Amino acid sequence: MNETNQRVVKLANEWTGTPYRHQGYQKQIGCDCLGLIRGLWLELYNVETPAPDPYAKDWAECADQERMLIAAQKYFGAPMPLKDMQVGCLILFRWRQGAAIKHAGILSAPHQFIHAYERIGVTQSALVPSWRRRIEAVFQFPEILPIV
Repeated sequence: MNETNQRVVKLANEWTGTPYRHQGYQKQIGCDCLGLIRGLWLELYNVETPAPDPYAKDWAECADQERMLIAAQKYFGAPMPLKDMQVGCLILFRWRQGAAIKHAGILSAPHQFIHAYERIGVTQSALVPSWRRRIEAVFQFPEILPIV
């Protein structure tokens, strides 16, 4: 695991226990799955991503575009093959065929991931087959440049 991936997992673990808050992105205050990724990005790169337009909790059920996938490609670049997924990667989930990608998490161990889950908050979950089959895209965090 490279240095950036190690840092991603370390920081993501520090978010564990943060309450679930729709559209939030503050550690220990509250976040949703997108907010977890936005908060990690801020901690990793010291750059705040623009706030997304307000979104309803069920936005992906009626979405006609892949907002999460488009945003991920903007910040992370091209997705990597699923077979190359490694600890520290961003993983995006699609609940059902025809619906937009709706959920995000960080692979924290070969069979576990950290995500913000409604009613639970930020937690580590097992990447069981029911989760694994919903993985739609995987991204590598950009390398953190050393401070000189």
